[in-house]
Order: sequence, then C-alpha cells, then structure tokens
Amino acid sequence: MINPKLISNRLFYLIFFLFIFSDNYAQKEFKNNLIQLSGVVISSDSLNQLPYVVVINKSVKRGTVSDYFGYFSLVVQPLDTIIFSLNGFKKSSFILPDTLKENRYSIIHILTEDTLELPMVTVYPWPSKENFAYAFINMKPYDDALRIAQAQLSGNSLAFIASKVSSDAMLSYSWQNSQRNTRLYSMGQFPTNNLFNPNSWSKFIDAWKKGDLKKE
Repeated sequence: MINPKLISNRLFYLIFFLFIFSDNYAQKEFKNNLIQLSGVVISSDSLNQLPYVVVINKSVKRGTVSDYFGYFSLVVQPLDTIIFSLNGFKKSSFILPDTLKENRYSIIHILTEDTLELPMVTVYPWPSKENFAYAFINMKPYDDALRIAQAQLSGNSLAFIASKVSSDAMLSYSWQNSQRNTRLYSMGQFPTNNLFNPNSWSKFIDAWKKGDLKKE
C-alpha cells in the first residue's frame, strides 16, 4: 500500500525544484536580454555633437543625459523605446531591435532643429502719430552726437561731474601713499617749503608774465 505522506513529500520537492529551475532560467534569460546602449547625439544641419540631451527609456521610465560631447550610455532591452529631447530640437524616438546577437549596441542619433516662423512685425520708434508730431516739433537738429559729446566733455561739465563723484579706494590709497613718501623724503629734517622751491618760483613768474594772475 502506498503511503500518502510519502507521495505528498515527493510532490512538494518536485514542485520546489521546478520553481527554482524556472526562476533561474528566467533570471538567465533576463540577464542575457540586457544590452548596453551607447551613442552620440548630433545636429542634423551642422552635424555638431549636442550636449546635455535628455535620453529616456520610455519602457522602464529611466534615462540619462548626454555629456558635453553628446555621448550617452544606458542599459536597455530589445524593443525598448528610447526618447531623445533637447530644447530647440524636435523630440525623436528610437526602438531597439530584437535581432541583436551581442549585449552591446552603438548608434549615432540625429536631432532636427525645431524652428517656428512668426508673422512679420514692424516696430516704430513712436507709439502714435501724436507722439511723432511732438518729437518732430521739439527736436533739435543741430544737436548731433558730436556736439552732444563735446558739450559733455567740456571742462565745466567734467569739473562738475568730478565734484559730485566721491573718492574711490584707489584714489585714497594713492593720496595716502603720496603723503607717506613725502614724510619719508623729509624725515630727519624740516618739512619741504615751496617758498624755497625754484620750480614753484619759475611757474609763478611765468604766470605773472602771461597775466594769469590778473584773470584770477
């Protein structure tokens, strides 16, 4: 008489071994289907390499970004749909073939520029005819660019601007450095007195002869 307990044990071990075998086979098949996809993305018009292109595997919702030279690499499976997108270019796709014999595949993918033509727009310098009439009546035809530049670069204008501009760090440093050099020059003796400076006397006499002192 056959022991039912023995039959159930054998049936249990048989199912267990079948499950382990099928799982290992499925993992082996899955590993064999993995493909290392690599490539370069280029522009259709200039054939230049396109950096920072978003490369998405639509089938598994994973992806990568091409580097500065347009190179990318990711793991895919046969019949996966790869989406390429970049601002200024049309989005395109690539389907991996299912007839590959190796686990590596390289491509050169081309993106086409996405151009948008807008209607012609005429830009006028005045928003209305009234503004144009006002500008035409009040314009100063003799104040051309050269005359305006000469007026702004005159001595009076530059002196006025200089009086309004505060001293910067470089000017303060130059003044302080000049004072320090003067102290070092006269160190151990009386300070310099321009009353005994022949150069100052020469400038004073020349200004006296020219009449500059009378003008002041």
